[in-house]
Amino acid sequence: MDLIDEKQLQQERSEPCPGTLYLVGTPIGNLGDLSPRAKSILKNVSLIACEDTRRSGQLLKTIKSEVPLLSYHKHNFKSRQSQLLEILERGGSLALISDAGLPGINDPGEELVHAARSNSYEVICIPGPCAATTALVISGLPSERFCFEGFLPKKQSLRKKRLEDISQEQRTTVIYESPHQLIKLLEDLSISCGKERPIQIARELTKRYEESIGKTIEEVIKYFITNKPKGEFTIVLGGNNNKQQNKVSESEALNKLNTLINQGEKSNIAAQKVAEETGYKKKWLYSKLHKRLDK
Repeated sequence: MDLIDEKQLQQERSEPCPGTLYLVGTPIGNLGDLSPRAKSILKNVSLIACEDTRRSGQLLKTIKSEVPLLSYHKHNFKSRQSQLLEILERGGSLALISDAGLPGINDPGEELVHAARSNSYEVICIPGPCAATTALVISGLPSERFCFEGFLPKKQSLRKKRLEDISQEQRTTVIYESPHQLIKLLEDLSISCGKERPIQIARELTKRYEESIGKTIEEVIKYFITNKPKGEFTIVLGGNNNKQQNKVSESEALNKLNTLINQGEKSNIAAQKVAEETGYKKKWLYSKLHKRLDK
């Protein structure tokens, strides 16, 4: 790969360029990870759009940037969009940053990028840290192919479908979760994926007390029951490597199970038959059956 130094870059392209949107990667915990190029952009653009002006203001203070900030987050991005595009239209330059990491991943930054592209403005990424890829590469789980889920939906029906999809995913999956929801998510993953599914959970990435916990879902549940979850978590889940992949959806498998039981089949035998036919684990089918009977 051919590399160019900062002086050569300045000769080829004077940054920031007019009418350009810059996606600037910011530290996910360690201020030393902010690149010289990122600092230069954040000191010289016309405006910086950010999730939290107070938090980003602290970052700008450390690099002695006096560029004005404008809040841009999931609650106001629709109303802010035209205001930000107007800056580009006037020939100004705009930087978009998130609270931590790369903007446009699991935040409304993608909407602004789409709008800028649709209006023929140039979009340039200033690379920086990303919790998802950082956790992935230190996990020891396969990283050649992976998928990113971000935060799972809160709505139960959507969450159930997403968990079902994740349980069948053969690639490594990366998920974000908050501390107060972590154990609930792990319990859901244990039911849908099986307690022996390999997993690594990273917290405090790039900080002094960075750690990665895991081996199996069962083990990390036990760990966090006795060690209260603190900080933001990045979960790296191993893929479904069962030789026999599930052949039908979760709901279809449960319908088959209910049909056999309604026909007089014993529940454990019915679960075994459906497991062999569909690829779902007998224990998982059995747990779903008992949940239904307990209602």
